[in-house]
Amino acid sequence: MILGLTNLGAVHTLISLVALGAGGWALVRDKAIIPDNGLGRTYVWATVLTCVTGFGIFQRGGFGPPHMLGIITLLVLGLAAVAWRGKVFGGASAYVATASYSLSFFFHMIPGFTETFSRLPLGSPLFTGPDDPALQKTIGVVFVIFLVGVTVQLIRLHKSRRTLPGAPA
Repeated sequence: MILGLTNLGAVHTLISLVALGAGGWALVRDKAIIPDNGLGRTYVWATVLTCVTGFGIFQRGGFGPPHMLGIITLLVLGLAAVAWRGKVFGGASAYVATASYSLSFFFHMIPGFTETFSRLPLGSPLFTGPDDPALQKTIGVVFVIFLVGVTVQLIRLHKSRRTLPGAPA
């Protein structure tokens, strides 16, 4: 075991790092997660696999908040896919898809910060666990960054007066 991770935990972590890398690069390169290009597809499928593999990890007891976050993430990805592909939301479809894909990226940050910094640095982790007030403040700051980022994305989308590249018109 490395850093207290089971084999499944290590695979889960590697997949989540692929998702974070693809999503982060998509946000930098494309200014949004676009599910019709390689980075977007990689992000979406790695996020789905991250959620699915996470359902088998029970290091903090039985079914709990991390598992619920996985379910919520899958629902948000489903909402994003419906908005991206369909006309359910009419003219708001591109906005709903953009905000939903970005929200799913934010959701990666919660277990990412929790698990990483309750283990690192070795011997003196930054946080004691999910209930650590310092961690909760950190997630709050990351949430504010998410809100600013998604607002910029939506304003950019509105100013362009078009759908996202690759999105249905």
